[in-house]
Amino acid sequence: MFDNYFRKDISWGGQILTLETGKIARQADGAVMARLGDTIVLCTVVGSRSVKPGQDFFPLTVNYQEKAFAAGKIPGGFFKREGRPSEAETLISRLIDRPIRPLFPEGFRNEVQVIATVLSHDLENDPDIVSMVGCSAALTLSGIPFFGPVGGARVGYIDGAYVLNPTAAQRKLSKLDLVVAGTAEGVLMVESEASELSEEVMLGAVKFGHESFQPVIEGIIALAEVAAKEPWDVALEDPAAAALKARIAELGTAPMAEAYKITEKLARQKAVGEAKKAVIAALEAEGADVAAAKGLMKELEADVVRNAILDTGLRIDGRDTRTVRPILAEVGVLPRAHGSALFTRGETQALCVATLGTGQDEQIIDALAGEYRENFMLHYNFPPYSVNETGRMGSPGRREIGHGKLAWRAIHPVLPEKEKFPYTMRVVSEITESNGSSSMATVCGTSLSLMDAGCPLLRPVAGIAMGLIKEDRGFAVLSDILGDEDHLGDMDFKVAGTEAGITALQMDIKITSITFDIMKTALEQAKDGRFHILGEMAKAISGARGEMAATAPRITVINVPKDKIRDVIGTGGKVIREIVEQTGTKIDIEDDGTIKIASSSTEATEAAIAKIKGIVAEPEIGVIYTGKVVKTAEFGAFVNFLGAKDGLVHISELANERVNRTTDVVKEGDAVKVKVIGFDDRGKVKLSMRVVDQATGADITEQVGERRPRAEGEGEERPRRERGDRGPRRSRDD
Repeated sequence: MFDNYFRKDISWGGQILTLETGKIARQADGAVMARLGDTIVLCTVVGSRSVKPGQDFFPLTVNYQEKAFAAGKIPGGFFKREGRPSEAETLISRLIDRPIRPLFPEGFRNEVQVIATVLSHDLENDPDIVSMVGCSAALTLSGIPFFGPVGGARVGYIDGAYVLNPTAAQRKLSKLDLVVAGTAEGVLMVESEASELSEEVMLGAVKFGHESFQPVIEGIIALAEVAAKEPWDVALEDPAAAALKARIAELGTAPMAEAYKITEKLARQKAVGEAKKAVIAALEAEGADVAAAKGLMKELEADVVRNAILDTGLRIDGRDTRTVRPILAEVGVLPRAHGSALFTRGETQALCVATLGTGQDEQIIDALAGEYRENFMLHYNFPPYSVNETGRMGSPGRREIGHGKLAWRAIHPVLPEKEKFPYTMRVVSEITESNGSSSMATVCGTSLSLMDAGCPLLRPVAGIAMGLIKEDRGFAVLSDILGDEDHLGDMDFKVAGTEAGITALQMDIKITSITFDIMKTALEQAKDGRFHILGEMAKAISGARGEMAATAPRITVINVPKDKIRDVIGTGGKVIREIVEQTGTKIDIEDDGTIKIASSSTEATEAAIAKIKGIVAEPEIGVIYTGKVVKTAEFGAFVNFLGAKDGLVHISELANERVNRTTDVVKEGDAVKVKVIGFDDRGKVKLSMRVVDQATGADITEQVGERRPRAEGEGEERPRRERGDRGPRRSRDD
């Protein structure tokens, strides 16, 4: 039945990677079932055979989706089916998209859709790498024009050694989480989070990953030799288009070059727009294909900008290739925020605001691998006004999610341990102005705002974006790229880190690959730029503030015995709810007995602590406590102390002189000072008031002496008439 079924087993990193085709999803142009361990992903590719009229870009869509059944789960929530993509699914979709997009031929405009569906997850082998390999194989088999295949791998760094595709358990021990993808010739994409590692270690990890996925590329090629479909016959450019391109260059090179001499962004954009209009008007008068001409204008822009940089060493805004734009860092710009910073670099600006919360504010994430909590969130927003445009305002798009996650990775390695700083942290980065590298401005602004909020970061973090202009006659690496240099260049290489090392690295290539020599140059140049930016940031703030904002919650951590947790919580949470309501605090209780009390009021925190300690504390013999009389009886008074403990002050311990009635000394509601003098056979506490100075709380036992210990139960809970006690004995003289 499955006549075109083929399978390829690849020995990879001590496991078998299996690629199958021809059995499932046979009507797709390309379909591959990729398996590593018990993680299985179905990867499909479908391309349109025709181009939409007026299409001037390549419409590639990559969708990665996880099915709950893959991990034996039923989706949570009210609707028991998968809904909109999670943040993790969006990030993995981008992870697959970035290395395959540059490998379609220039001028290819047919719509292509790539879908990766996780069918099984063994909770050890991450489906992202399996999906990337499977999608590469599906594209290679589909017949769609694609200069692949692409390989990918995850690299860890444990005890000074690189680890290929570390398991979930190994990743917890690793100082590096790096994903690298590329072709047999070179690297196309890098995504990483690192614990302040050196440039040499990071470059070595990229090389290790590139070498490690070569068997995967060879396996895909071997599968394609027997299973690939006939390649599409696509005409990418005709002689008329080549002639039109030459005419555009003739008309527009000079005015475009003049426009790009303007250093201010908006003025430059206006001049470039006028130059384009002039060229289009001239072509329209000549009867040329105006629609095609508009699509070719970008190529003219790229040629003008790139050649100018390679010829003169000067860039659009007049800088050389290594200089960073002017920087101004400010903190404390919002009076009611817990922490805030305004980071301006040239014409790129980020307003970053940090908010501190409690454990109740942690983000709960329901992933295939299980539910977990995250106490650090970073949300990046890119409103259209930041680039002088109008546009849709709504939920964040893929780009916003991706940029936010990159900044999150850069900051995450330097956050303090929860035990030292038990707060939930949320940072919002509002991009208020943009002309290149707003994600790296977010890294800098986030670091500043957290320090302004009093968060003791291990070290400040800065980020810088590097660009590349590469032609046959040479290349130039650009520090702190502008938006136009990003669009018209060959590389977007973002490096973030501290003075001690790199914390995040992301690289995207728009050409087929780059050499490791170029990467090394970019890393060295980025290090110089990062150190310069850190110096400018230090002018605003160099470490965490000693005191947090008055509006921020203060979290106090105490510990109670595990067997006392249920007493603090109470039946159905009654006790803890009462404490929260009475004190106005927020209280988190963990299974190990750790209790976190949060409030902006010191008095409220102390009140909550006192109530909790009163519940869990055990009375100690010889210790004096302050209590409240809650009940009186003929034989003594019951006193509540330590918040939830009651003890009996026998009538004989109320005062040094003889007491006829308990109420002669104390009444219900009286505040008294008592000393623990023992316990009865039922564990009930025996208290004394007579040995405590009620005014000062001092122990006066030595002054008044100790009385003969009563037998257990002596005089307790027995009316005087039952004891035959008729009051004081009268003398014969009465």
